[in-house]
Amino acid sequence: MTTQELVKQIHKKKSFLCIGLDVDLNRIPKHLLDKEDPIFEFNKAIIDATHRLAVAYKPNTAFYEAYGIKGWKSLEKTIRYLNTNYPDVFTIADAKRGDIGNTSRMYAKAFLEDLEFDSVTVAPYMGKDSVEPFLEFTDKHTILLALTSNQGAFDFQTKNLEEKELYKKVLEVSKSYKNSENLMYVVGATKAEYLSDIRKIIPDSFLLVPGVGAQGGNLQDVCTYGMNDQVGLLINSSRGIIYASSDVDYASAALDKALELQTQMEEILKNNN
Repeated sequence: MTTQELVKQIHKKKSFLCIGLDVDLNRIPKHLLDKEDPIFEFNKAIIDATHRLAVAYKPNTAFYEAYGIKGWKSLEKTIRYLNTNYPDVFTIADAKRGDIGNTSRMYAKAFLEDLEFDSVTVAPYMGKDSVEPFLEFTDKHTILLALTSNQGAFDFQTKNLEEKELYKKVLEVSKSYKNSENLMYVVGATKAEYLSDIRKIIPDSFLLVPGVGAQGGNLQDVCTYGMNDQVGLLINSSRGIIYASSDVDYASAALDKALELQTQMEEILKNNN
């Protein structure tokens, strides 16, 4: 999916909502545990209920890898279901990969070619040769971890390097990478006050913003400081939507929570023309 196609979906749905499919078997409704593939059944119901409100879905691969080959098969079934039934939805493999060139190339092949995700999250701290293999897939997007939502982000990301915070250096250097026009960036919603400086460095890039909802990020603050003239934001909510109910009504409860966020987004888009 191109950036232009993503923007078109945002305006069509009046939404820039991304739903994280982080499935924990200990938290899904108990009646699903009798299914042959409870993870996929859970995802399918959430997707079917919310696809009119979400422009993107983001499975965090750790929640699938934790269950071994069965979990990987559930991930594969989920992305195939999305690509077959809702091809206009943007898909994100939240894998946070990044290694030496040959290894990164194989990671990229796994998620962007074999599983056919539109994008994959990548850790930048091994440098250019760990990121550019992902960017070789010119019809896909690489989402670089820039300033994350967790408390540990302050350990390194905001520390000064040559009188400049490390995350700013990452942003600036990444612009020199081959095919950098296909880069997106992760910026946590709990760091909304940093978005003004981030937009000075990467004014046109899309930002994937986790942390709204369960982690305490504020949607309005993120939009105030981070929105650009193409919207340029994908706001992710995971637990706050998919675990809205642990009963048989879990899909409709997820829809209600998604609608709450989408309604706020529609109002923000209206106010920002």
